[in-house]
Amino acid sequence: MPVKTLKYTNGEVTVVWKPDACIHSRICWTGLREVFDPSKRPWVNMQGGTTQQIIEQVRKCPSGALSYFLNEQEATHEPQTAIVSEASEILNIQIKPNGPILIETDCRITHGNGEVEIKKGRTALCRCGGSANKPYCDGSHKTNGFEG
Repeated sequence: MPVKTLKYTNGEVTVVWKPDACIHSRICWTGLREVFDPSKRPWVNMQGGTTQQIIEQVRKCPSGALSYFLNEQEATHEPQTAIVSEASEILNIQIKPNGPILIETDCRITHGNGEVEIKKGRTALCRCGGSANKPYCDGSHKTNGFEG
């Protein structure tokens, strides 16, 4: 079954939202309510903030459900990715009580099939084993009684 994808643009940047990947961490709308407001339809108002504010907030999405690309780069049809050198270091990893492992910086994820993915900003990794979006957290720990 294909993953549903929605796009919102302000002319400079396009935000890509994959609702099936969203873990509903609330980080997007608690940090920039003028742009991300789940009580409104559509819930993304690209006129509510500057391009830079929107990019910074999208980078905080722990599940990768939100990504972005600059419209001038649209021809690639790829969400914006960071360039992470071999010398990059992970600065902060948090083990959330009864929740995911949070990597607080850009990182490189190498999947079991060898596919390499660059994640920008905050990334939430599943540690309960119940996620349908492995290796990323999908919030399953909230319903399966995971105790840390």
